[in-house]
Amino acid sequence: MRRVLPLLSALAVIGLGGVWAAAERAPVVVTPGSEQSYRVAVQRFAVLDAGGRPRLADDFRKDVQEALEFSGVFRQVSDDAFLEPVTTAPGREDAALDCPNWSQIGADALVEGELARRPDGYEITFRVWDAERCRRLARRRYRQAGGDLGSTARRLADDVVEAFTGIRGVTSTEIAFVSDRGGNKEIFVMNADGSDARAATANRSINNFPSWSRDGDSILYTSYRFRDRPLIFVSTRKGRPGRVLGGLGEERSQYRGVFGPNGRVAVVMSDGNAPDLYSATLEGRSVRRLTRNRAIDVSPAWSPDGKRIAFVSDRSGNPNLYVMNADGSGTRRLTYDGNYNTNPTWSPDGLWIAYETRVNNQFDVWLIDPEGEVNVPLVTHPRSDEGPSWSPNSRKLVFSSTRRGLADLYVIDRDGSNLRRITGSNGNNTSPAWGPFKQ
Repeated sequence: MRRVLPLLSALAVIGLGGVWAAAERAPVVVTPGSEQSYRVAVQRFAVLDAGGRPRLADDFRKDVQEALEFSGVFRQVSDDAFLEPVTTAPGREDAALDCPNWSQIGADALVEGELARRPDGYEITFRVWDAERCRRLARRRYRQAGGDLGSTARRLADDVVEAFTGIRGVTSTEIAFVSDRGGNKEIFVMNADGSDARAATANRSINNFPSWSRDGDSILYTSYRFRDRPLIFVSTRKGRPGRVLGGLGEERSQYRGVFGPNGRVAVVMSDGNAPDLYSATLEGRSVRRLTRNRAIDVSPAWSPDGKRIAFVSDRSGNPNLYVMNADGSGTRRLTYDGNYNTNPTWSPDGLWIAYETRVNNQFDVWLIDPEGEVNVPLVTHPRSDEGPSWSPNSRKLVFSSTRRGLADLYVIDRDGSNLRRITGSNGNNTSPAWGPFKQ
């Protein structure tokens, strides 16, 4: 029996060159409740050699604290409450912890460590303690080349999250998105907390729909840079960027390409008629046609195991979510609530599909389980929320919202809490795609 529960909603845009725009009131997944929130005390790391940077430890500590706050798992214990020194004492690498001095100020966790200058950068050692049980949960050492310790601070925070929850944090991951901040719609990449945004394309054309490869080294995207027609390109850290799926030819418009976990790409293509779904290798070989009808079939989303694909079709009259096997067989309708549902995205743990639905002429993000049993809103707001994408640990989603006028990107926990804006006021920022864990 299907359940529809209120929670919150957001939305995502399909935008197939005028074919569709966004989704309507749709089912959303019931989230398993609020995440556990721990209180963490972070000491200033002992500096064994400042290397000419006296504020190094303060800056690093601030970066770690901000990354832990972003996780939504931890809240900071104020320095004013400390019974122990704010700075880790040198030589504590193998020392026992005076746990009562931390547990009685309400700290569930303590993070302590050391920073040392090395010829090629820095060495960072840290330990995370469960103060209540007086148990050291993790001890690790990092080597950081160069002087920018921000990436190491985010990685450290993710390790602290994993030590307490058993699930890796995502502050050190990246988000790709589309922005017109420079006048054209280009693909950008930034850290998950919104820092260090940089352009991945600069072709002065229309670029959209970024999709990450499983290893996080490449991003597929749609671009009109070639003959003003939509074709699929790749931006990559390794190999050569440029057009892909060349084996598919140039006769058909390629509206969208999505990396699958099995080495194949789901492609939305049209020869002038309604678009259909295909799968192929990155070179455009071994082509399989997955849908074949007069309806519009778009917006493919792979299941984490690569065995199924969620997609959007108007074969029932209005856009709705469907699920099929990866070979195109076993198609079944997923959404029945609302009259405009689109842009599905499958959570990496396989439990939920987030999607857009239109409510009162604006869009919200909902969640639905892959069997269609549970359907609930994730974010509701008088302005449109669009384009949901899951974090690689399935605890958060990123989406685009016009609640401030221009479109900005926001991150929210899967239980609807901890909403945070991660882009500023530079242009419109849309179509986010949360990248995988770094290898």
